[in-house]
Amino acid sequence: MAINEKMEKALNEQINKELFSAYLYQSMAAYFESKSLKGFANWLDVQASEEKIHARKIYDFINERGGRVLLKAIEEPKHDWDNVQAAFKDALAHEQFITDSINKLVDLAIELSDHATNNFLQWFVAEQVEEEATATEIVDRLELIDENVMALLRMDESLGVITLTATSEE
Repeated sequence: MAINEKMEKALNEQINKELFSAYLYQSMAAYFESKSLKGFANWLDVQASEEKIHARKIYDFINERGGRVLLKAIEEPKHDWDNVQAAFKDALAHEQFITDSINKLVDLAIELSDHATNNFLQWFVAEQVEEEATATEIVDRLELIDENVMALLRMDESLGVITLTATSEE
């Protein structure tokens, strides 16, 4: 059974949001590179890669269901932040925005009795729980260390070893 047109349109919009997420996180990574905070940049590079994987999952799903992927322009992301904490607060707020968007997709799938899409979206629901928890932990730690430069550099170092894992692609 082909995908419902309303669901197809909403999923296409989500692809755009996921690609914007990648663009935003890449912009944040560039900001941190310019500040010689390569660990924070690395973490955001990994996040950007994950967001592209998310967009591709939706892209493939639309095609599998007989729909048509229609890509739109990606909005220009923010380029500068006052400090590390401000950037990660923006990242957390953005993850919360994406969670809300995924939840609305689930609501639409339920409204349309589109069980296949609802099932597909459950992976994203679980993924957003993880994404928000990780971003919240980083924001909380940044609030704890406040202006302690040594602690900030240690945190930067610890985020420098994060890599894209196989579970990010499932």
